[in-house]
Amino acid sequence: MKAYIQTYGCQMNEHDSFRMMEILASLGYEQAETAEEASLIIVNTCSVRHNPQNKVYSYLGMLRPLKQRNPGLVVGVAGCVARQEGEKLLKRSPVVNLVFGPDNYFQLPEILAEVRAGKRVVMTDWQPGRERVKNFIPEQWLERGHVEGCKAYIAISKGCNNFCSFCIVPHVRGREVSREPENILREARGLIAKGAREIWLLGQNVNSYKAGDAAFYYLLDAVSQLPLARVRFTSPHPKDWTNDLADLMASRTTICNQLHLPLQAGADRVLKLMNRRHTVSTYLDKVAYLKSVNPAVEISTDLIVGFPTETNEEFEETLDVMRQVRFSQVFSFKYSPRPGTKACEMDDDIPRQVKEERLARLIALQDEINAEQMAGYVGGVQEVLIDGAHRKLPNVWSGRTDTYRPVSVPGAGVRVGEMLQVRITGAKGHWLQGETV
Repeated sequence: MKAYIQTYGCQMNEHDSFRMMEILASLGYEQAETAEEASLIIVNTCSVRHNPQNKVYSYLGMLRPLKQRNPGLVVGVAGCVARQEGEKLLKRSPVVNLVFGPDNYFQLPEILAEVRAGKRVVMTDWQPGRERVKNFIPEQWLERGHVEGCKAYIAISKGCNNFCSFCIVPHVRGREVSREPENILREARGLIAKGAREIWLLGQNVNSYKAGDAAFYYLLDAVSQLPLARVRFTSPHPKDWTNDLADLMASRTTICNQLHLPLQAGADRVLKLMNRRHTVSTYLDKVAYLKSVNPAVEISTDLIVGFPTETNEEFEETLDVMRQVRFSQVFSFKYSPRPGTKACEMDDDIPRQVKEERLARLIALQDEINAEQMAGYVGGVQEVLIDGAHRKLPNVWSGRTDTYRPVSVPGAGVRVGEMLQVRITGAKGHWLQGETV
């Protein structure tokens, strides 16, 4: 038996896919390299934007010929679209045998047993006992975490309590739940024993983590003192970001000089409509303090263009913030209404052409900023953690700087997990080229 998992969406979805593959391996499945060789295909889905949701249905359509050639092929849909659509997926896509939500993947053995008995299964209910602190990774799976190359991910919390007006996450992943610190640290130690040199702490709103008296500062401090090369985390919310966290980042060498801090819009009126609960000035103040104590830090962000009623002047304010902060990377999106959200009740009054024009201008500005930043690396020396072989070039390795810039490094005898001093010799697009010192 072979299983193939197609993953869409964020690093939390990637983490969930790794966990699902572990569960399937315990049932006797091997990991398939392609969908064509699999007897079980799971599509792990994202519904934060409309486009990823469309990709899911498109992919399911592509699986129809496989199902016709192999009627015994089992197809499942997991994740946020599964939670959102439920029974609709079975009706809309005849190839689908099972549908399960983000809270249900540890029930895969029971679900697959029902499928083998000839049923089409939908399991998207929240698990019972959704208290504020809960170790939602079952004990038998706690120390069986996955290390990819030299990196590993730990979900320290799940769900979200913010209810940003555009965001579907609280509706598909539920209310926020945090794990106990020692439970997380046990998992981290197990991953380090398996070879992890870099650990990512994950949460929909990672810095609102709180388990009893332990807030995110305590957890980040504890993890950063483990025998690791690097610690990263994503995604924090600006309203929960504190100067204490900035000080900790600056003082602890294992915590990377990289922060993803979603802004979403550069105009206060739009931020209020989005229910972001922070202003542009408070965001800029926190960024300014972080840069003052940690000049090497690079900040990435999320931005939405064309939110209902956004004016041209308000869009220009977003561009002004980009020029001030000089983000290292911007994940930019055209607004699309998501079912069940407050913004979905608003009139989506910005024409598609206007959204596309604004998005193109935003991307063009970020490309300018990025090109200037990348050029600034050339000639300098960076510490690069090698995380894998280059996908196309022989004897070339891929790694990341502390600030999360990708680097290509040629050289024989290089090992995954090795930390190299690399002189940057060039830059192309979002990639740096280097040579070992």
